[in-house]
Parts: sequence; C-alpha cells; structure tokens
Amino acid sequence: MNATAPGQSSLAGILVPFIALLAVGVVMVASASVALGDGFFNRHIFSLAVAVILAGAVFAVPPGWWDKVYLLGWAVAVLMAIAVLLPGIGTEVNHAQRWIRIGGFSLQPSELAKFGLCVYLAGYIRRHEQSLQEDPKTILIPFGMVCVVGALLVAQPDLGSAVVIVFAAAVLLYLAGARLRYFVLLAIVGVVALAVLIEIAPYRMQRLIAFLDPWSVAFGSGYQLTQALIAFGRGELFGLGLGEGIQKLFYLPEAHNDFIFAVVAEELGAVGAIFIAGVFTYLVFQLFTLGRIHVERYSLFTGYAAYFTGLIIGVQFLVNLGVNTGALPTKGLTLPFVSYGGNSLIVSCAMVALVLRGTMQQPAHSTPGKTRRKTLGKIRKKGRAA
Repeated sequence: MNATAPGQSSLAGILVPFIALLAVGVVMVASASVALGDGFFNRHIFSLAVAVILAGAVFAVPPGWWDKVYLLGWAVAVLMAIAVLLPGIGTEVNHAQRWIRIGGFSLQPSELAKFGLCVYLAGYIRRHEQSLQEDPKTILIPFGMVCVVGALLVAQPDLGSAVVIVFAAAVLLYLAGARLRYFVLLAIVGVVALAVLIEIAPYRMQRLIAFLDPWSVAFGSGYQLTQALIAFGRGELFGLGLGEGIQKLFYLPEAHNDFIFAVVAEELGAVGAIFIAGVFTYLVFQLFTLGRIHVERYSLFTGYAAYFTGLIIGVQFLVNLGVNTGALPTKGLTLPFVSYGGNSLIVSCAMVALVLRGTMQQPAHSTPGKTRRKTLGKIRKKGRAA
C-alpha cells in the first residue's frame, strides 16, 4: 500500500464529521438563541467565518514549522493565561476573569492554550519519545509545564478547562509510551488537588450538592440541571421538532452555549442526540486512527497532534454531555463545533486544520507501519512490565 493512502482516506474521514458538526452548530445556535434575538446567531456566523479563515492560515503552514517553534506554543499559552489575570487587561464577567477584550472581540486564554499546548506537546514528544520509558524527567518536564498553564487557568477561575487540558496531556504522554506507574502517583495527587479546590470554593461545593440531588435545589444551584433534564424528558424519542423547543425560551440558562445539547435532545429527541454523539465518536475515532498511522510511520509531530486534538474534543464532548444529562457536576464547557462561542469554535477548527495539514505531508522518515508497530509494542511491553 502506498504510504500516503491511509492519510488520504483519513482526510475524508475527518472532514465529513467535522463539516457535519459545524452545520449542526449553525442550525442549533439559530434555534437555541431565537429568544435572544439575531445578534447571537450573527456573531456565531461571524466567528465561523473567522474560524474558517484562521484554519486556512494554519493549514497553509507546513507541520515542520510548527515543530520548530514548539516551545513558542507553551510560551504563548502561559503569557496569555498570565495577561488575563492582570488588572486592566483581563475582563471580569460573572465573577470570573477569563477574557481579554480587543476592540469588539474577546480572547479566551483557556481556549488558546489548547492549540499552544497541542503544538508544544507534539514537538516535545517527537524529540524525546525514546526516553519517555526510562527517564522520569522526560515526563515530569512537559507535564509540569502543562500544570503551570492549568494552575493559571484555575486562578481565573476556570477549573473545567484546566482539568480537560491536564487530563488530555497525561493520556497523551501515556500513549507516547510513558510507564503507567508514573501516572498512578500523578492521579492520586490530582484527585487530592481537585478535592481541595472544590472544598475551598463554596460555589463548587454547591454545584457538587446540586449534582447529587438537583431537585432539592431546583430553584437554586440545581436550576440549570433540572431545566436541562426537563428538556431531555420533553424530547422523548423523536423530539418536538426543530425550533419547537420550550426550554430555550428563558427557562434553560445558556441554552445556546453550555446547554445546547439539551436543546438538541428536546427538539430532535433521543434519536437526534444519539446521532450527534455518534458523529463526535466517529470524528474522535478518525483522529486517533490518523494519529496511530502517523506515529507508526515516524511522522511523530502530526501523529501526536492528532492524538491530542482527539483527546481534547473527545473529553470536552463527554464532559458537556455529562453536565447536560446530570452525570457530572455543572461546569461551563462548550460543546465543540456546536455551541455558541467564538474562541472555542476558532481554536477547535485551528487544531483540526493543523492535523489535516499533516495528512498532506509525506513523512520525512517513513517506515513501514508493521515495523513501527512491532517497535512500539516491544517498548510498551517492556515499560508495562517494569
């Protein structure tokens, strides 16, 4: 088989669900924001246009250039996360300082950090993959640098984005061959840190209580979740019909944003919700398949960028789905490509464009996949045994 054939087939496998989710987002934002006026829909279309333009710019840059400036990805993520905390630069909304306003546009450092860390981790692993098994420093350095960004995001506060980014980075390092025993200790430390962060912030504890029994605080901290659950119940199997939902009419807060999946369930029913979940699953599967293909062929930067992109999209989808259905405590995370939110849309499209550009690049040191697979198997078997 030709070395580029798998990449070409994966290109279509990523583009189809990617475009489908963007189309679903346009339709559902239009429906979910109907009670809020045309402004939200118009801004979503504008953000989509910007996302397409910037994704095109990212696609035009060869992967080798991103690989060379991989440290810049981490530096930009840190600098933006620091800048948003500075008085006069960051803008506070609802007791959270997560945005930097530039003219009529707002930058959200937590979203930009995803792209920056994607470039950084892919570049770092390409350089140090062989030593991930043997040298703990090789793992602790990138993981520590990611945790620095995560800590700055928590300070905003944006615990949800920090958890998604740190978790995705940890899984990526594991996929790259790091020993499992290192992550057991890191997981224990992470759980303890998460418990402390919940304990010291009263509003986080209220969200946890609402998660455990939302109906006991249905008009308090559990209001969003109970309204979302009502939307799921009203939708039943086939939904009320596109545009016919009631919960979006000032009952369900953030219906066009964090809780847009509940609007999908009410208007398109369980069938529509399952279909969209299937599209997300297929997209993540294709990104992981592409990552495996490129790693096996020693195109490591593109391979690990694909893995990280798949992890970010997959984890964020699962968290958003869990929040909407009450399986997880309420947390403000958008549904990638579908929710209203310019920064999330732009960065998600840019990450996909980075991966797609890699599929067009012939690996510099292409090795037959079977040989690479055997090599990886031996490395990981040795690491797991240790």
